[in-house]
Amino acid sequence: MSGRKATLRGKLLRWLLIPLSLLFLVDAVGSYLLANRLSSRVQDGQLIEIARELALHVRPSGASLAFDLEKDAERTLLLDEVDELHYAVTTGDGVRIAGDATLPAPGAGAVRGAFRDATLDGRAVRIVELRTVAAAHPVVVQVAGTMLKRDALADEIVVDVILPQLLLILFAGLLVWFGVTQGLAPLKHLQQAVAARSHRDLSPVAAADVPGEVHPLLVSINDLMSRLDDVLGQQNRFIADAAHQLRTPVAGLKAHIEIALREEDPAQMRQSLAQLYIGVERMSHLVSQLLSLARNEPSSVKKLDLAPVDLAKLAFDVTMEWVPQAYRRKIDLGFDGEREHVPIHGDATRLTELINNLVDNAIRYSRDGGRVTVSVAGEPSPRISVSDDGPTIPVPDRERVFERFHRLLGTRADGSGLGLAIVREIATLHGARIVLDDDVDGVGNTFTVSFAALREPAL
Repeated sequence: MSGRKATLRGKLLRWLLIPLSLLFLVDAVGSYLLANRLSSRVQDGQLIEIARELALHVRPSGASLAFDLEKDAERTLLLDEVDELHYAVTTGDGVRIAGDATLPAPGAGAVRGAFRDATLDGRAVRIVELRTVAAAHPVVVQVAGTMLKRDALADEIVVDVILPQLLLILFAGLLVWFGVTQGLAPLKHLQQAVAARSHRDLSPVAAADVPGEVHPLLVSINDLMSRLDDVLGQQNRFIADAAHQLRTPVAGLKAHIEIALREEDPAQMRQSLAQLYIGVERMSHLVSQLLSLARNEPSSVKKLDLAPVDLAKLAFDVTMEWVPQAYRRKIDLGFDGEREHVPIHGDATRLTELINNLVDNAIRYSRDGGRVTVSVAGEPSPRISVSDDGPTIPVPDRERVFERFHRLLGTRADGSGLGLAIVREIATLHGARIVLDDDVDGVGNTFTVSFAALREPAL
């Protein structure tokens, strides 16, 4: 079971909304990192201000230092509604003179104000270490604070920044969906216009408001429909002509059968049956020609398998098969071919049919006791010619003789009018060119089919 086909609208929405969503995610991550950075700057600034204030209360006491800060002032300085603050004051030689003894020892270094993350009583804290000089002695003031307010401020910044962007993305998504829907509306109208058509209506599809990108497709569809209309028209005309051509022999068969049924004399009955056999043979030939014409139409041949063929040998073999037919008409059937082979690319079966129709046409329309010559040449290009002694075809009619069911007026030969049409179709399939000229002796006609030369592979 095949899956449901993806729609153009779905593809466009995915190509537009997915990158937009990814852009929002990247922006959200960037905003979160920026919010944490801004929050850290604010909270770090407060910690270092407290450290500087505490450094002002370091006093000399004899040969050492002392820390002079009243308890009320200390509580006021370290008062915070959210975070818990701790401090420690340490001399340069590592002696702690005030503050919380649980704070980690200061790190080594000459940085005036350094920040680091640590853990105090199982809670994450941010520590600032301020290195200064009091009474000519180095002092390190440490202030540590929990990060509750820092995280809350970062979250607040993220919400204040991300929420408007999320609303903007949702609004942009609605606009994209609406724009894609409206942009594809002409395609929907085009689909409805095509769906509402009758299967017999092959006229061009008119859609003035289709997008420019779709217009070439519409032009191609209209061109295809025009070609289909031509092909179907040709098929309908062919069927009508075939029905008309079959009507006469069928009527003749019916008449001969009726006569044969009424006859009581065996001799007369045999004569009627002989006429009936001739009629059946003519209709069989006509049906065979119709099938051959349909089989060799370029529009019905999907793939033509071409292979190297010796045109001279093929023409000789076919010509020999027509010797008995020519003998009955006392026609001199001759072959004038190359001694060496004449190679071409072709379908041997169809080429045999082409030569058969040319020779059949020549024998059928030549006078009794006349001459028919089949010749093959390899230069300047491979070609086969069939000359006859039939009535010379006037120049204005030389193109029309290749049309279906066209027969020259005034000829008594019994033909279907399809042989030369079949020859032209097979020649077209092979990329060959067929030409009709007067015979070299001035009596009759010469049909010449020229093929492309077969290139021998380079050694």
